[in-house]
Amino acid sequence: MDATQTALEAVLSRLNPEQREAALHGRAPLLIIAGAGTGKTTTLAHRVARLIHDGISPEKLLLLTFTRRAAGEMLRRVDGILRELAQSESAANASRGGVASRKVVGGTFHAVATRLLRQHGKAIGLPVDFTVLDRSDSEDLMHVIRQELKLAKGENRFPLKTTCMNVYSKAVNTQQPLKEVLVDSFPWCREHEEKLKKLFSAYVDRKEQLAVLDYDDLLLFWRELATHPEAGRRLRESFDCILVDEYQDTNVVQAEILKGLTPDGEGLTVVGDDAQSIYSFRAATVRNILDFPEHYPGTTVVKLEQNYRSTQPILEATNRVISAAKERHRKKLWSNRTQGERPSLVLCQDEEEQTDFLITRMLEHRENGVLLNKQAVLFRASHHSIALEVELARRDIPFHKYGGLKFVETAHVKDLLGYLRLAENPRDAVSGMRVLVLIPGVGQVKARQMLEVLSENRGDFRCWKDVAPTKAAPDDWSRFADLMCGLAQPGEKKNSVTDQVHRVRNFYAPMLEKKYDNAAARLQDLEQLELVSSRFQDRMQFVTEMTLDPPASTQDLAGEPHLDEDHLILSTIHSAKGLEWDVVYVIHAADGNIPSDMATGDPEQIEEERRLFYVALTRAKDWLYVTVPQRYYFTGRFRGDAHSYSQPSRFLTKATRKCFDEIPASISLPEADEPEEYLSSSDVRGRIKGRWE
Repeated sequence: MDATQTALEAVLSRLNPEQREAALHGRAPLLIIAGAGTGKTTTLAHRVARLIHDGISPEKLLLLTFTRRAAGEMLRRVDGILRELAQSESAANASRGGVASRKVVGGTFHAVATRLLRQHGKAIGLPVDFTVLDRSDSEDLMHVIRQELKLAKGENRFPLKTTCMNVYSKAVNTQQPLKEVLVDSFPWCREHEEKLKKLFSAYVDRKEQLAVLDYDDLLLFWRELATHPEAGRRLRESFDCILVDEYQDTNVVQAEILKGLTPDGEGLTVVGDDAQSIYSFRAATVRNILDFPEHYPGTTVVKLEQNYRSTQPILEATNRVISAAKERHRKKLWSNRTQGERPSLVLCQDEEEQTDFLITRMLEHRENGVLLNKQAVLFRASHHSIALEVELARRDIPFHKYGGLKFVETAHVKDLLGYLRLAENPRDAVSGMRVLVLIPGVGQVKARQMLEVLSENRGDFRCWKDVAPTKAAPDDWSRFADLMCGLAQPGEKKNSVTDQVHRVRNFYAPMLEKKYDNAAARLQDLEQLELVSSRFQDRMQFVTEMTLDPPASTQDLAGEPHLDEDHLILSTIHSAKGLEWDVVYVIHAADGNIPSDMATGDPEQIEEERRLFYVALTRAKDWLYVTVPQRYYFTGRFRGDAHSYSQPSRFLTKATRKCFDEIPASISLPEADEPEEYLSSSDVRGRIKGRWE
């Protein structure tokens, strides 16, 4: 065996047999069913490294993930594996390990779509300078058209912009007729079907006029590119191998894109777990992973079943829950960690007792060495944690709840990006309206007039120097026109992005201070954005990146330091996917909460709720508690003692409950001393009768 093979064998020796089989698989279509905690990232990284090691050109590898971070983590692992192989084979090759993976085309579906459409979009009539609308901008454009068409005029309520956008996006990504989407997901909008068709048609036309694409368009245009006779051929020649992570989260359009890129599945590898398909509200369909072997005849299916996260008693419970699924790729997770406590099913009188139990038990774990940040409380809906949050705050127990406003969804950041987007694409009326109305004296009507003037002059911002739309602030208008002319100069878009952001920030800062509260913190955000912009080569790349993959949140300057940095984790189950904790508490496991009462009318949604419950349980490493309040008090306008009794979740079947230790939430009170003398019941009744004698 030569040095190359010896080095490869040494690297692959740390994989289990199924992981090794997947890493060494050839070019035929491959489906890796990766159960929770079974090392799918490790497996995929070794497969990518092995393909590169065996001679596949890195730039001909396409790696598709659902987050940029996932792609980055995957490629970092590939770097390490290649570097190890190179060092083992030859000292002279030791430096090449960390270079090859940088050439891999990797990223989210939307980011890769943008990149390919910039390169090949002309084949399907797409202008190179298109800009991308984020979700809120798409909703704003939908709202403008909704108002222009006067669709809300009438006796019956017409859906607002967010609902309209949700309907449109669901229809596009599921490729279902509008009528079916309305019946299945938006029944209260059924009477507006014809008006919605008119709205959506006008929305598509307006995007064409403005040379903008929304998130859904990126996938639709990529699909058209992949199926185009000439452009599709060029795309197929660009990639020898395509690898897709989290395949259970793909929608119909994404599956069709892959079919266009590799019609017979040659070189295609997908990784996922049908038991963790929980995003149908985003139009993801579990059918893609369930039917993959039928879509690509000759598929090899490799199942990863060895779990490296949870103890065997916890896995016994999770296996029992998912075994009741009506349709699935059968697998049974197992672990070498055979010892451990059985999961607990905790029956609580009500939500108050549930809260007391949770806090008592999490503090006990903390005293036994498990920090609060190694513990998580998971729930189906965000409002399920309200009572717990109140009590945690009262007892001064720190916690962090997942969720919040994305950085670029904050108004001041979107304002700044609006200037750059308009300079990049003068037809982008959404950005144009946003920045124009910031100028004192310029309202919606005047802003539209200025955009019409710009359009008549083919996007030449110099035309704005010859008009004065407002007398309120002529200096502001003059400086604004100069700013846009400067940003739009030929070659400017490739100059320092930081310099452009700096010029916009200086112009915009006085307007921000007048328009928004907490101006100091917002200005700090813009300074941070200017620092971030230094990483980008040109304006187009910066604007697109900030739209497709924004920072997660925005915040003020750092406050006073916390002496106790430990904090409990609160999270919806959807937000917890992909994470793990030593101790997990799954709360409100009563029917109507898990599964949600909104899902109980549809068998497919019930199955997704089962998978959601499974995802929650599989987050636990060492301890798992499932709590069931048995009494719920009615809330709302009339509050009192009115209540109803709940049933444990239908997913906690008799067979499943055998895998749990059932315990009461309350601690038994000590027995009272028995009295020396007892009254007879006749004595008591005699006293009662005395009231009427």
